[in-house]
Amino acid sequence: MKVALVGSSGGHLKHLLLTRATWKNDDRFWVTFNKEDAVSALEGERVYFGYFPTNRNVKNTIRNTWVALKVLLREHPDVIVSSGAAMAVPFFYLGKLFGAKLIYIEVFDRMDKPTLTGKLVYPITDTFIVQWPQMKHVYPKAKVLGGIF
Repeated sequence: MKVALVGSSGGHLKHLLLTRATWKNDDRFWVTFNKEDAVSALEGERVYFGYFPTNRNVKNTIRNTWVALKVLLREHPDVIVSSGAAMAVPFFYLGKLFGAKLIYIEVFDRMDKPTLTGKLVYPITDTFIVQWPQMKHVYPKAKVLGGIF
């Protein structure tokens, strides 16, 4: 199985790295930002870089949609996993069109309100994971798996 791990650098990337046991034996690649923490954490991994900042930045959202298209056409992942943030949106929507299964992990620090990325990808995810039981009222179809940390 080929797995795409898509996430912003920083805490989102750390969330994905903490799920290592589930993908460590899979063919995988990463999509994140070309920042020092990501480069050092992903040394030796296959990595593609997107554009930042992404928060409500239309220009970089368009640029990252092109990155998503190019990477997905090249890699053809079976599964796309993300814990956010905005980089996940174009990968999830284009990935869905290409037949990939989508797994989203809502971040740990959201206990009762959705993130913008979570709201945007929730309708199309195959598996939506939350870390707090009270998030089921926000995302009724979510699976509660508890804290990743």
